[in-house]
Amino acid sequence: MNEPIVDKGTELQGLSTAVLFPSIDLFGGPGRKAVGPLTPVVGVSLFQRTVLTLQRAGIRQLIVISGPEEEQLRQALLKGPRVTVPVRWMPIREFPLDDPRTWESLAAEVRGFCLVSGVGTVFPRTLIEELRRDVRAGQAIVVGPPITQGSGSETVMRAWKSGGTGGFADVMVMPASELSAAGRLAAELDTVPIARWLERASVDGRVRLLTTGEDDPSRWSQPVLNEADLRRAERRLYSSLKGEFEGVVDRYFNRKVSRWCTRAFLALGWSPNAITILATVIGLVAAAGFAFGTYAAGLGAALLFQLAAVIDCSDGEVARLTFTESPFGAWLDLALDNVVHMAIFGGIAVGVYRQPAGGDQEWMPLALGVAAICGNAMSFALVNRAQKIKTASEWKTPLHAAWSDFMLKNVASRDFSVIVFLFALLGKLEAFLWLAAIGSLAFAGVMIWVLRPAAIASKPSA
Repeated sequence: MNEPIVDKGTELQGLSTAVLFPSIDLFGGPGRKAVGPLTPVVGVSLFQRTVLTLQRAGIRQLIVISGPEEEQLRQALLKGPRVTVPVRWMPIREFPLDDPRTWESLAAEVRGFCLVSGVGTVFPRTLIEELRRDVRAGQAIVVGPPITQGSGSETVMRAWKSGGTGGFADVMVMPASELSAAGRLAAELDTVPIARWLERASVDGRVRLLTTGEDDPSRWSQPVLNEADLRRAERRLYSSLKGEFEGVVDRYFNRKVSRWCTRAFLALGWSPNAITILATVIGLVAAAGFAFGTYAAGLGAALLFQLAAVIDCSDGEVARLTFTESPFGAWLDLALDNVVHMAIFGGIAVGVYRQPAGGDQEWMPLALGVAAICGNAMSFALVNRAQKIKTASEWKTPLHAAWSDFMLKNVASRDFSVIVFLFALLGKLEAFLWLAAIGSLAFAGVMIWVLRPAAIASKPSA
């Protein structure tokens, strides 16, 4: 038998271990003939998606009870985003599930609580994080839909046994000490040990239900039993997409349109950084369009800029759907957004300058453009500083942290593109230049105030 993943002297607190059963129907529900662990969901297989979601949710070790497709499962993990948690493979041929010794071996590997799961359900990272926070001594937790009639664990199991398993996720949490107890039931009838253990534990009141909801982006699950469920899971993944900082336009327009672009980029196999660069190129073309100085060119450039904002949503969506987020990708997105914004300011300034005006202040558009560019550049540098302080948790008080979050949200908002479009539509781009110059310099000034020495916790001297 392989050596344990974690040294026996190390006690893992709470829920840190997951045991996956990709080759069997763990809870004795309907079979999954139409789909398997390698079935792709938005470009990532069910097995790989389960592993990466658990990793992002803070699970620190994985044990995989693998069947004949073990080699394919191993290869799937090697091809995608890096799996950093240790994975132990226990082939069913060596660890049969009807042998109590298999369950005793599992119990010996786990400390505290154990997440037991198949790979037939798609769920968000936040659901697992909630399970990790919600563990209680001596109790199991199953994940499923709200039950309107009755209450308590017996009601949960009656719904389960009466054919309602399709609404339950094949994910549960159980005390590690109960794994051996489940194994002792392995020889009884032909029931999967975990399902039999749940039935008995429910009678003793040791099973709780964590309910999921249709409209809750942080607590949902979608069992995947057939092609129709597969499509539902994909829709749930798309509808759950949301960036860290979003404005009104993002929420009600950009995100709705960007999902179509995201589907196309996923089909083409584009990386998030490639999508970021595409959005940047379109934004720079828009800036060049503003420089022509005509009403038609300005309106067309504003529409191009709005398209760039929509595509800019897709890079983050692809990254979250395929688990390819990275600090560099986030920095690149922010940096190139600012490059585009400065180019837009410059393009508008040149375009307004080229319009026949007369008078002694023909230079004013260029001066406003320079002011807007300088204010944007200063803001970008200050925002980078604020993000580093946030990452290091160095804000002196929660109020200072809240101010920083508020400013970061506003600098990352894509509502700016709609403002440009409205001014272009009204033929008032010169007025927009005044707004951009004053606004960017004011934003930089507020960021300087947010970053004042009094707001940053002083580090203790060595």
